[in-house]
Amino acid sequence: METINILETVILSDNWYTLKKVIYEVSGRDGVMVKQEREAYDRGNGATILLYNKEQGTVILTRQFRIPTYINGNESGLLIECCAGLLDQDNPEECIRRETMEETGYAVTAVEKVFEAYMSPGSVTEILHFFVAAYSSEGKVHAGGGLEEEQELIEVLELPFTRAMEMIRTGEIRDGKTIMLLQYAALHHLCD
Repeated sequence: METINILETVILSDNWYTLKKVIYEVSGRDGVMVKQEREAYDRGNGATILLYNKEQGTVILTRQFRIPTYINGNESGLLIECCAGLLDQDNPEECIRRETMEETGYAVTAVEKVFEAYMSPGSVTEILHFFVAAYSSEGKVHAGGGLEEEQELIEVLELPFTRAMEMIRTGEIRDGKTIMLLQYAALHHLCD
């Protein structure tokens, strides 16, 4: 086990979330302590979910504008994703039920946690909790689209599962969490 000593933590920004510069020592393979300096972005932990309908062979995804993707070459800035959100002091299950209702308009009660993952561990502290849940038309309680006060402009997409898988190949789906959950669904035969 490596030895780690935090020497200093400096807050560089706390405008939207918190960006810290951390100066620390870590033991190398030879046991010698090496001083390093890294930045870490802390936006809290989150949850994401894939809604699937086995009988119809469909999934619910969302499409919304993401400025970081636009800055990095996504011409429209629109990204197709699974529903997701920050925990905001909720436990992961409460969070994902709330986010599912806000973003997609579906009420889900039986959610299944399938795994957790660090999505960008080189620079972001977030752990993402991954869920799946079956949905049906009876669970649709409103149009979805996100919260107006959060300026969310979310389009709800119901797609054939086979089409969603093809969209990974064509590059129409490039969001990591969404690819992971669609692959999980394929491996566990959720939509066939």
